[in-house]
Amino acid sequence: MLIEAVVVVAAPASDQVTWLDKYDVPPDEIALGFDDAFRLAGRLVDEGRLSREVLPSLQMIDAVFSEMSQDTDVDRWTREALSTDAGWGRARQLAREVLTVEGEEMSPLPSICIVR
Repeated sequence: MLIEAVVVVAAPASDQVTWLDKYDVPPDEIALGFDDAFRLAGRLVDEGRLSREVLPSLQMIDAVFSEMSQDTDVDRWTREALSTDAGWGRARQLAREVLTVEGEEMSPLPSICIVR
């Protein structure tokens, strides 16, 4: 679940937009999905299923999304912002670093089930 969330964060902005459109969800779903999965990171490291080496990058992604959430500029949470906002770019780069260390591929983006 965590790696799938990181794959979505790491994806190019155009792929993220396509993914958001496919599931008819807003951009903040990317950050919310990461936040839900990030809570498992410590346990995954303890169980040997995740490298301790990636924890700082995961924590930085969490910090980027937290900072973005505290910003009153709602434009940061638009589809356009995925390709223009520095926070999204920083989170994307950190997520790619995590995937590289973990030996994971950046695609395909995972399927999700939306309950409405």
